[in-house]
Amino acid sequence: MMTENFKIARRSMVLSQLRPNNVTSDSVADAMDTVPRELFVPKNLRGVAYLDEDLQVADDRYLVEPRVFGLMLQAAKVQNTDVVLDIACGRGYTSAVLGRLVQAVVAVENQEELCELASEILTSIEADNVAVVQGELQAGNAKQGPFNVIHINGAIESVPAGLFEQLDEGGRLICVVGSNPGVATLYIKEDGIMHGNSLFDASVPILKAMTNSEGFSF
Repeated sequence: MMTENFKIARRSMVLSQLRPNNVTSDSVADAMDTVPRELFVPKNLRGVAYLDEDLQVADDRYLVEPRVFGLMLQAAKVQNTDVVLDIACGRGYTSAVLGRLVQAVVAVENQEELCELASEILTSIEADNVAVVQGELQAGNAKQGPFNVIHINGAIESVPAGLFEQLDEGGRLICVVGSNPGVATLYIKEDGIMHGNSLFDASVPILKAMTNSEGFSF
């Protein structure tokens, strides 16, 4: 019965939060409708896993509200042939959704406990194309690059320059720059040059682990 209730909540999330807020991509909506969001939050938050607000799931880690995440995925135009770097994956929810949309996901997390927890949850839902790697968030994961898409969980002051170097030609980096509110921003690499496009205002919790990194912003 509980599983059925969560399934209904997922469908409601799509119909009441994503679709009315310009998430028109069927692939994004379908991916978010199939990943059990409730498994990626602490047990005491499972009953509110589908609310339209940010949920703290660990120290300095949040599940961004569904509307914002859906719009960011849609803007990045992820494809089923893409290899994606998901930074600050937390418990692995964003990586799981991305895994439904792309060829492979490398999820970077600097907290050992979260790496273990994310791996465990992702294995339980058979997200076999997602690999969780422990490492510094600012460093990304050059060893397994270049990437077609880089997604950053949480608002940052600027993008570490080294992350742009890990993007393939035509690659996209999607993140929220600034706070109160910040701006969802899409960077695209064209002829080796990064171009930034401001998309929409987004009040997303600051990712403190990356606030002191020197980088690139608009």
